[in-house]
Amino acid sequence: MTFVVTDNCIRCKYTDCVEVCPVDCFHEGPNFLVINPETCIDCALCVAECPAEAIYDEADLPPDQLPFVALNAELANIWPVISEKKEPLEEAEEWIDQANKLPHLQRQAEA
Repeated sequence: MTFVVTDNCIRCKYTDCVEVCPVDCFHEGPNFLVINPETCIDCALCVAECPAEAIYDEADLPPDQLPFVALNAELANIWPVISEKKEPLEEAEEWIDQANKLPHLQRQAEA
């Protein structure tokens, strides 16, 4: 099993979680973070650090968040590792409690 970043991270991208990760398993996209399931050691340290409550143990994922398992694995192979905290996105407070944000996911930076 692994931990999974879910819908609530999209358009927020708080990075408090990356600083506590002992194996640098987080990867950063334009408006979302993902966890690499190949490097995650299931320590759970990141869960408590996420202000958006967007990180779940794969075994405890709500059914509507199951597609994020594959999405985290896919994007971790594309996006660079992030290991230092950055400021959240400007619109983070506005988007933190919005549901169904997957259509807003940016896979690459806009030109």
